[in-house]
Parts: sequence; C-alpha cells; structure tokens
Amino acid sequence: MRYLWLCFVVFLAITTKALTCLAKDNRGERSKINYIVFNNDTTVRRDTTVKDSLLKDSTNFIKKRTIYNFFTDSVTKKPYELSLFPAVSLQQLLKGKFAGLYVQEPSGEPGSVQNMFIRGAPMPLLSQREVYQSQPLVVLDGIPIITEHPFAFDIQQYEFNRPGPATNIFAGIDMNNIASIEVLKDLAATAVYGPRAVNGVIVLSSKTPGASRSITFDSYIGLAQRPQVTTINGKYENAFRQRFYDQYTTNGRYSDDENYPIYLSDSLNNVYSGKADWSDLYYRNALVYGINFGISGGTNRANFRFSLGDMKNEGVADGTALNRYSAMFNINMKPVKWLLFSTMVNANRLDRTRNKNLRDRFAQINYFPDLSAPLPPNKDYYANYLKEYQKGFDNNKTNIIDGYARIGVEFGKFNFSTTFGVDYNEGYRDVFYARTLLQGNSYASNYFGFNQRLMLDNKATYSFNLNKVHDFQMEVGQSTQWNIYKYSNAYAYKGVNDFIKINLLNSDPNDPNYLTPVAFPRELTYRFLDKTRDNLVSFYGKVDYTLKEKYLLSVTLRADGSSNAQPTSRWFYSPVVSAAWNIKKEILKDNTTVNDLLLRVSAGRLGRLNAYDNYAQGPQYTASVGYTGNLTVPGYNAFGVLTRPYSTGWIGYGIPWSYSDQLNLGVDAGLLNNRLHLSVDWYNKDEKNQLIGIPAFAEYGYKQSIESGMAVNNSGIDVSIAANIINHKNFGWSSSLNLNHNTNKLKALPRGLNEIIIGDKLLKVGQPVDQYWLLVNDGIYTSNDQVPVVNGQPTKYNGIPLQAGDPKWRDLNGDNAIDNNDKILTGHSLPKISGGFDNNFRYGNWSLNLNFYFNLGRNLINQEMANRFDFINREGNSDVNSVKEITYWEKRGDYSKYPLYNPWSTVIPYRVDQNLFLENASFLKLRTVLVGYDLTKTLRRKSINVTRFYVYASVNNVFTITPYTGQDPELVNYNGYDTGYGLPIPRTYTLGVKMEL
Repeated sequence: MRYLWLCFVVFLAITTKALTCLAKDNRGERSKINYIVFNNDTTVRRDTTVKDSLLKDSTNFIKKRTIYNFFTDSVTKKPYELSLFPAVSLQQLLKGKFAGLYVQEPSGEPGSVQNMFIRGAPMPLLSQREVYQSQPLVVLDGIPIITEHPFAFDIQQYEFNRPGPATNIFAGIDMNNIASIEVLKDLAATAVYGPRAVNGVIVLSSKTPGASRSITFDSYIGLAQRPQVTTINGKYENAFRQRFYDQYTTNGRYSDDENYPIYLSDSLNNVYSGKADWSDLYYRNALVYGINFGISGGTNRANFRFSLGDMKNEGVADGTALNRYSAMFNINMKPVKWLLFSTMVNANRLDRTRNKNLRDRFAQINYFPDLSAPLPPNKDYYANYLKEYQKGFDNNKTNIIDGYARIGVEFGKFNFSTTFGVDYNEGYRDVFYARTLLQGNSYASNYFGFNQRLMLDNKATYSFNLNKVHDFQMEVGQSTQWNIYKYSNAYAYKGVNDFIKINLLNSDPNDPNYLTPVAFPRELTYRFLDKTRDNLVSFYGKVDYTLKEKYLLSVTLRADGSSNAQPTSRWFYSPVVSAAWNIKKEILKDNTTVNDLLLRVSAGRLGRLNAYDNYAQGPQYTASVGYTGNLTVPGYNAFGVLTRPYSTGWIGYGIPWSYSDQLNLGVDAGLLNNRLHLSVDWYNKDEKNQLIGIPAFAEYGYKQSIESGMAVNNSGIDVSIAANIINHKNFGWSSSLNLNHNTNKLKALPRGLNEIIIGDKLLKVGQPVDQYWLLVNDGIYTSNDQVPVVNGQPTKYNGIPLQAGDPKWRDLNGDNAIDNNDKILTGHSLPKISGGFDNNFRYGNWSLNLNFYFNLGRNLINQEMANRFDFINREGNSDVNSVKEITYWEKRGDYSKYPLYNPWSTVIPYRVDQNLFLENASFLKLRTVLVGYDLTKTLRRKSINVTRFYVYASVNNVFTITPYTGQDPELVNYNGYDTGYGLPIPRTYTLGVKMEL
C-alpha cells in the first residue's frame, strides 16, 4: 500500500510539473478565459472563437431540435459530480440521481450485473428473460448499446449466473469521458429511438473535441473497508440446534441422533468447534483506484480528443476484483462549411476475478459432490482449501468496442446526416478445477460468446419561420439495425491429471486423438453452440410547431418492422402527440416570483420487441430434456432423441406485437429568481398484448402455451426539486430532491383468465405483479389441543394433520385445510417510493456534498434465515439448497424473532412461502460524504494557467438506516429474495484530483 501511494504521489507531481510547463508554453495561444458557475463552484472554461463552430456543428447533427426540452420530462445532468463517486458500473453511478430510475444491486462484487427499471417493471419478473426485456435502452453518442441476451440461460438448470464471464457490460463506461447524461422517460422523448426505447432511454454524450488545446487528468485512489462480522463455529451451531432437540426429542440429545451431521457431533473436533478465524482469509481491506488522461485540440477545420483510462476495483470479500482498461478517440473534420465528418471509437477491456461461491460453481459444472460436511471455519483448513483452488483458474475477460462514422451536410435550414454505428462485445471464460476440489473429478470449461449490433441511421431536418410567429421543424429518419448473439460453450470431466488443464475438444475425425482425447475422455466432453439474430427496420417522421414560443405541438409517426415478429405482424405503427403551454409567457409575464412555468402533456403508443426469435417461427420442436442433467442434451438410454419443448412451451400462430400506451402530464416551474426549480410528472403506462406462458397442452407433452394478451399498468408521480438556498459570495448551499412513487397492476391475462400460478407466484388480475404469494403465520401450536378440530378432523396442511410444534397458519377460507387457497398476495418486491437527496455546501474554495439514497414501501423475503432454520431438510443432500458457503459460519439476522417449530415436521414449518420471513426492507443510506477544495484561483495567482484543479476526499456507503434484519436491504435478487449470497457493498474511502489545462 505504501508503494502504491508513493507511486501515485510521484506520478501526480511529475504530471503536474509537465502539464504546468506545457500550459506556460502555450499561454500565448489561448483564447479568452471566462469564469462560469457550475455546481456552486467557480470554475473556468476556455471558449472557442466565432470561427470555431465545429464543436457546435458536431452535436447538431445528433440532436437539433429547437423546442426539444419543451416536450419531455427528461433531466440532463453533467456527469462531473458523478465521476467523483468510485463506482464500477453505470448503474452504480446513476443510483438515486434521477426521479423514476430504480437500480437493483444484488451484490457488491465488482463487475457483477445490476438491473435498472424506469417507472416500474413493465411485466412480472418471472425469470431472467423478463428482467432482460424490462431494461431501459442505453445510448452512447447515438449508438444503442447491445447487452448480453439471456438465451444462454437455456443451457443450464439454474439462473444464478449467466454462462460465460457474466460481466456487467455497463462497467465499460468511463464517466470521465462523458459530457452529459439524460434519462428519457416519456414517449415525447423516447419515440425517436424506436421500440428498443419502450422501457425508457439513458442517453450518454461523450466529451467532444474543442478547437482550443486542452489536457485533463482525473485520478483517485482509495480503500474499501472490510466489513465487521461475527463468526461462529460448531459449538455455536450445536447450541442453536440443541433448543430444538430439547423441545422435540425424547432424550433431548443430538448426540443420540444417528442422522446428526458428523462434523457437528464431535465437540472436541477443533476443525469445526475450535477457533472460527476464517474471516481473515475471506474478507480484506481492498484497493480501489482510477486514472484517466485526456488531450484534445485542433483548429476550426479539424479537431480531436483522445483519452486513456485504467480502473481497478477490488472487492472486500472472496478475493474478487475488476480491472478496466479503456481508450476513447473522437475526431471531427470540416473540409468545407457545409460538410462535416465525425467519428468516435470507444474500446474497453474488462478483467474480472470472480467469487468462489460453491453454489455458483456447482450449478455451473452440473455436478454436486458429497455435501455432508461444509468448509470448516478454521483458518488453516480454509487456507488449504484456497491453496487447492489455486491449482486451477477461472479467467473472465470481456472486450467491448463501439463507435460510429458520421457524415453531415448543412445547407441553410436543411440538415442531413448519415451514421454507421458498431457496438460489439465479446466474453471469454476459461475454467479449470482440480480433482482435489471435486472428490477426484477434475473439471474444465471454455466459453466464448459475442453480441454484435450494426446500425445504419439516416436523418434529415428542415426548419423555417413564418412571420416571426410560427416556428416549424420537420424531421424524417430511417434506421436499420442488425443484431447477432452467439456463444460456444464446452466442458469436460475427469481429466487425466491436474497438470493438463486445457480441454482439447476435437471435432476433426481425422485427428488421431479424436476418439481418445489426451486431456479428457470423449464420453465426458460436452459442447454447446447457439446463435440468434434479429433485424429491425424503422421509418419515422416528426413535426414540431411553436406559436410565439407560448404554444407548442409535436407529432411523431413511426413504422417499425422486426424479424422477431411473426410474418402476419411484421410491422407496427406508432403515433405520439405532445403539447406544451408556456404559462409564464402567456399570463405571468410581469410576475417577478414566477420565472418559468410550463405545462406539458404527451400521449402515444410504442411497440415492444420480442426478445426471442422463436416467437416468430410458430410451432416448433426444441431439445430440452436430457439424461446428463443438462437441459439441452436429450436422450433415452444414452441415445439422442427428438423431444417436445417441455420447458419452452407451445408457440402458436397469430402472435401480434405487444405495445405500450403511455400518457404523461408534467409541469416545470422556476421560482424566486430561478433559485427554486420544480418538476412534477404524472404518468400512466399500459403494457398490452404481452406474452406469457399459460399452463396447457400437458396431454401433448408441453408444460405451457406461450400466448398473447397479458396487460400490466404502471402509474405514478416523478418529483424533482432543486433549490439554491444560499448563494453568497463566500458561502453557498444548494439542495435537490428527486423521488418516484410507482404502483403497478395486472390488468388482463390471455384467454380472459382471472389468475394463473407460475412457480411460486400468483398472478391475479387487479393485483400488483410484484407481490409475494404467502401463507399468513399467526404463531405456533404449543399443544395438540390448540389445533382446530372440525367434525373430528384436525386442521391439515395439504392433507397432513397439524400438531404441536407446527406453525399456526391462518385458514382464510374456513375449510379446515391449509393449502394454496389460504395464501395471500402481500408486500412489494419493488419500492413504492425511491429517490435521492443531495446537499451541496460551499465555503470559499471548499465544498461539501452529502448524498442520500432511499427506498420506501419495499419488502424482502429473508430466505437466508429460512434456510438457516430449516437445517433438517437442507442437511447433507446433493442439491443446490444444501450447499453451505464459508459464510455459513457467520452470524446474521435476528434469531429471536422466529418461533421454535418442530423442524422434523413433514409440513416443513420453516418453508419460505410464508409471511414469517417477509420483512420491511425500506432504507435510508448516506451514500456519499465528499469534501473538496478548488485550487484553481490559487494556482492562477501563481501564474499557473490551469482551467481547473480540484482535489477531494470522500467516504461512500457511510451508513444504512433500515428495519431489515438481514445484512443489507439492497443485496436482493430481482424476485425479492435475499439468499445471503450477495457480497457486501463496502464502505470506501477515496482521495482524488481533477485537473484541466
């Protein structure tokens, strides 16, 4: 650590000296320096000359609408403040920053996948498919970013992690290269991006080159603090279980139980009952740092910007880490006044060190060894396990590249641009586990997959004014997108030894080792290849009209054709209408209190793409069962066979496009000399004609029928308030609050059904889609006499008589039987209210920022506690529910809140589908405390001509206030279940500098 700090200081000193000299040498070439106010800090900016219009032109071809901001509730933010947070991914940076944007962070593991939802989930989140189809579109400089398709989940039994590196694609965005961020939420803003924007759009605009020379250096270094945990050992576990034996066994001694686990039965075994010091090897204080260097310059005819970045974020648990290496290049050329060439290339390399979770490993290799004894809590034995793990490897690499080439022409009021864009990411995962980890059964795996999007976009705009009263802007556009998702995955068991770690998969019959591979037996080698592709062709026209800058009207018409739609429904037509009334200019012109007052309304329809190409094909057969336990290797008595798609379901004809009808009503106000800004939006979104699997056709071998007709409604309010409370020369205080209140409801199901059961969820028309379906727990029967008896029969659970020690589940329908009919829909996995609260203070050159993040009205199922108490049914089985991580020896949760049920009861009293484990997971987090000092004026007084020099220190993830008894209310899966496998989100301390010359 000392060496890293020394390197950082030396590097900073050398760079500062070199850039200072460069600044002095070029001082005579500089244009005029102007002071501007940004975030209540006085900063400086270098303005371009009148001739240097290239910067403006390069952005006009992307978005040139004179009344754009009147029609949308989008919020634009400068990412300068976001880049001060030592985040890994875009999701972490945006969390709590925009009203209506909700971010899920199920694990603090660097580089792991997080989810985003804008204005609620548009459909029930039943699997990774629905999560994928609910994500907003992220656009970088006009390029819609492609993400990993969930179709690879079809080759595995569990959805814990996607095959391959499973790295968050949006961890490849360096915020130091971004100039602005917009979150577009209503159709007035999103319609021009087409059906991929039906869930909202996050628009990232990179920093564009300037005609004057500029050099930037941004860097931070910090420490992620290991969490404080309470470790336990076998003696503690025995004491925990002894209470159940005392109450529900004859002799009250677990030592007399022949089924009692051996690793706990010997209290003199120091491996399990001795010192529990494993946490020193599992948790650590971790290093985080980031460096970005950029240079830009040019002339009024051509300019460029180039940047290099390096980021490392180590996790505080399980040795996890993410390294990112990034490079970005922008160039603009304007050979003549009316012609512009522009290009951008953004390249990133992500190297991820993954967790060593047993659950994830066993689920990935489709093999469960003997689970009768877990990893011991002893440090020495755990160290030996890690040493065996190091005999193998788990390499995860992701390469990301995106870019565009754009040609734009401008003839007076007519503009035309054509853009060719590319977005490509590829992932590699090479795995080898030594036989000592798997009871003599070594394992090797290789994965390669890529996602590719090519885009051709043409756009023309024409604007004119009539009598200086009527403003018109017309825009027509056409785009074509080609998407390919492909992967190849292979794995093999029982290699010849632990020194040959490469799985030599031979497909050439002429190879001499084709029948007898050198590394692994041929009969234990499995290969999987799959590819899906889809194309999207779109045409749109848009007209904006303004009358005296008081009344505004916009109409957009789209036609979108998708290859994933069925032949009878290839095209979908979308109308969107927006209007605005500038009340300030109409009736409050002389009012000094109200500076701006605008009323907005938009309504329209936008199609929703089918994510899977098989929906376009009609009835089909799919290999989906197998003798090896893998879902895609069908067979009977070891012979491959053709099978019906039991898991995929029947897919018929006549499936139309699903679509979203949206209505938005908003008001924007600026008050008190624009010291107070208020934006309020009410919205209503109806998602119609969505696909869902209906249990059907069991007589033909199917589990379900994929049918259209599901409808989901989301409605709510977005509120954004920003106040410049104090703005004196030496002291300032500004504050901002954003929040979203959202409710959802299931409006319809296919075939006119009122309800269906899918897995552990009940979907019922008229009820929210994010509720849990649970039994109501009213306590415990302490004696058999307390169990209700009707006509001589005691109350039963699914035919099993209840007795002393069983839960007192509420009989809601009064039939003296507890079953699914007595379950209720309760709680919400998504927050009713979410948002963020920022406070910025300025004193002289000092600044202080306090950022809060909150979720309210949200509930979680504490599955980790259910698993802990259900030790009888989880002990020693060879399945994923019996896997115990090293964190099994960590005290979590509040044991005192759960009754002592009879764990041997066949009703499974600690089953997870009851409100006993449903908890209020509302929380308030102090996410950031940041103190900074602006040295710009000080350095300029010393004749060091810097544009900005800012140093800061921050503490992140400071504290959490919550009634939730688990480890962190954020560490939850998309379905609302806290399994306990999420790695902690650490408290991080950073020191940083931002410099521009």
